[in-house]
Amino acid sequence: MRIGRATVLVSVVAVWVASAIPVGGDDGRPAGLRNVGLDQKLNEHVPLDLRFHDEAGRAVRLGDYFGTTPVILTLNYFDCPMLCPLVLNDVLRAVRAIPLALGKDFRIVTVSIDPHDTPALAATKQQSYVGQYAQGMTGGWHFLTGDEGSIESLARAVGFRYVLDPQSRQYAHTAGIMVLTPDGRLARYFYGVEYSPRDLRLALVEASKGRIGSLADQILLFCFHYDPASGRYTFVILNAVRIAGVATVVGVGSLMVVLFRREKRGAGRAL
Repeated sequence: MRIGRATVLVSVVAVWVASAIPVGGDDGRPAGLRNVGLDQKLNEHVPLDLRFHDEAGRAVRLGDYFGTTPVILTLNYFDCPMLCPLVLNDVLRAVRAIPLALGKDFRIVTVSIDPHDTPALAATKQQSYVGQYAQGMTGGWHFLTGDEGSIESLARAVGFRYVLDPQSRQYAHTAGIMVLTPDGRLARYFYGVEYSPRDLRLALVEASKGRIGSLADQILLFCFHYDPASGRYTFVILNAVRIAGVATVVGVGSLMVVLFRREKRGAGRAL
């Protein structure tokens, strides 16, 4: 494993993003990290005509993975010593915990930011993560490689800013993932290296416009509101009170119907 200055930068990014504790510099970051970040571009379309290569080395368009289901998008690189495995491992943990089926209800697309990564490396990553999700499963999570132009165009479109250390050939980058609609619009951003299965499920259901998920998911979406500043779903007390009020009215109404029927049956027997 190559270790150098960029490895230290990556480690600092991981700690800084995960804990949100300033580590120095005018904006709370070291000078080498000030061009690193993930800027939200909600509701903007990603360029679906960008060209990449899939795990088998076939030429593909980014749009090949859109159209029918929402997509979780991650930007990583396959030789990353620390942060990328943390992100991908927690994406795996989160999607295994939600009652939606990878490959059927949603897809995951992981694009390498390193133009030197190869389809062979992508195939190794795919086999590892897809195999851990479901033994014998071969699709649903795609690992793509591409040239520098396509990578930079995609990174710019989603607001993913990263820095390459030319000596070690390692990247300093932040931790985060995005959820996109089936037509390729940026719907939700999640930051850090831990992702709430509930929040991820709600984002996928919302991005699909209710075409996936259950009635319970729709009720949760009414009670929880996405906060772009934190990248999380927060509880909306007013909506919850409304639902509780409706439930109370329905419950009281149902009780009155039952009591009325019992009273009517009792009156009938008396006659």
